[in-house]
Amino acid sequence: MGFADLKSPTGLQVLNDYLEDKSYIKGYVPSQTDVAVFEAVPGPLPADLCHALHWYNHIKSHEKEKASLPGVKKALGKYGPADVEDTTGSGATQIVKMMMTLSSLDLRRRRKVKKKPKKPALVSKSTILLDVKPWDDEADMEKLEGVRSIEADGLVRGSSKLVPVGYRIKKLQIQCVVEDDKVGTDMLEEQITAFEDYVQSMDVAAFNKI
Repeated sequence: MGFADLKSPTGLQVLNDYLEDKSYIKGYVPSQTDVAVFEAVPGPLPADLCHALHWYNHIKSHEKEKASLPGVKKALGKYGPADVEDTTGSGATQIVKMMMTLSSLDLRRRRKVKKKPKKPALVSKSTILLDVKPWDDEADMEKLEGVRSIEADGLVRGSSKLVPVGYRIKKLQIQCVVEDDKVGTDMLEEQITAFEDYVQSMDVAAFNKI
C-alpha cells in the first residue's frame, strides 16, 4: 500500500514494521529514497519505534551530503509496503488512510476480545557516552568521524561532538543507546579501534541503564 501519512502514529508504526529487517528504504546504501521518507517524518522518533529510530538517526548522520546521495526522489506513496505509487493524488491518499484506519480499528477490536493481553518482553537497554581519541593534533577529524558508520543490531547512535582535550587535540564524543543483550562495550571498542589509522583509543565516559 506504500507510505501515506508519516505524521500519524499509525503511519509511523507502518514505517517501523517495514524497517524491521531492512537498513534502508530501498537497496543497501542510503539514497534519495531515504531522503524523501526522512523529510516526511516529523522529527525525532519515540524509542519504542526502535527500527524506525535507528534508520532515522543513520540518515540524519548523512544530512550534510544528502544532496549527493544516489537516486531520484519520487512521490512518498511509491515507497513502503508493496511499493505502490500514489498516481491519483489526494484520492488515493485518502483510500490508503482509510485502509490504515480500518486496520487500526480491527486491531483494537481484537485486543479488547483478549482477556489477558500479553505484556511485551522487557528489553534491557543502556545509554553509553564514548570518547574516541585520535593519534595527535594533525588527525583528520572528518575521517575519524567515520566510526559513526558502524552499525549493529541493537545499536542506535545519537548525537556526537568534538571536545578539546589539550595541546590542540580534540576527542570525538558519541552518545548511543544499546540493547544490553546484543551490544557490549567490548564489541564497540573492537569495531571503533579497527579504524587504526585515525583512532588511538576508545574509552567509556559514561554508562547508564535505562
